[in-house]
Amino acid sequence: MRKIFAIAVVLIGYSLVANAQASHEVWRVATQQELQSIIPPRAPVVQERIETEMRTASGITDGKGKFVAGVVLITAGYSADGKYSHFFVTQVPLKIGDFGLPPGSYLIGWEHEDDALSVKFYDSASGRPLGSIEARLNPSITRVESFRVWPPSDRSLIQIGRFTFSYQIGD
Repeated sequence: MRKIFAIAVVLIGYSLVANAQASHEVWRVATQQELQSIIPPRAPVVQERIETEMRTASGITDGKGKFVAGVVLITAGYSADGKYSHFFVTQVPLKIGDFGLPPGSYLIGWEHEDDALSVKFYDSASGRPLGSIEARLNPSITRVESFRVWPPSDRSLIQIGRFTFSYQIGD
């Protein structure tokens, strides 16, 4: 009886690990058409609607209608100039550093500090600060990107320039 119980525990444990890994493996890079369906041409930025630069859009999808994506904002001439640089949307909960983001739309701003970026997240409707994380220069990144979301099965990173920080998809 003990052997059957032990085998059952091992099989259940294996099943849980396999399911957890499978949930991260389904995420893939979103196509340009998919990104255009979730990123607005003019993003809501506090009380303004600021144009997005779609050629810089990047995101991931689970293939079942959920996305995490971002794009550069064209802020010249707006009150957001110098404070926000990117519009960001997530349709799943995310953990970034020591703070969480529920599904919603956000703004990202950053400041260069020595060999890192101080990346700050804000609520897009109010501009309220939500949290910040340090993005480090990543020597394994050889291609400079305005913005890139890497799938969790690949790197679980968000990239600005050659700087990256990690994220986790929540349940």
